[in-house]
Amino acid sequence: MAAKPIRWLGSSRVDVRGFPEKARWKVGHELFQVQQGLTPSDWKPMSSVGRGVMEIRIHTGQEFRVLYVARFEEAIYVLHAFEKRERQTRQVDMTLARKRLSDLIRTRTGR
Repeated sequence: MAAKPIRWLGSSRVDVRGFPEKARWKVGHELFQVQQGLTPSDWKPMSSVGRGVMEIRIHTGQEFRVLYVARFEEAIYVLHAFEKRERQTRQVDMTLARKRLSDLIRTRTGR
């Protein structure tokens, strides 16, 4: 089985590049797991963002999150990546991920 390519939406790739080195390494490892059809080591579904959206949780003394969707055949789409500083995910992060997912679905269906 060939690894699914990763497609970075919006600023998600730039955002991950801004993470500390240890967090970047962990993000890469977790996304590689997803590419292989495996589950990340620490994740949760984010149905509040959209169907099939998952959150990878990165713990390095600081908390980082990567929201992605892998339900589409052609690729894994990274919707958003950010440092989590509060117990609950900020509304601005949820809204941005929802918008990127909506734009992706609209682009895929040609609407």
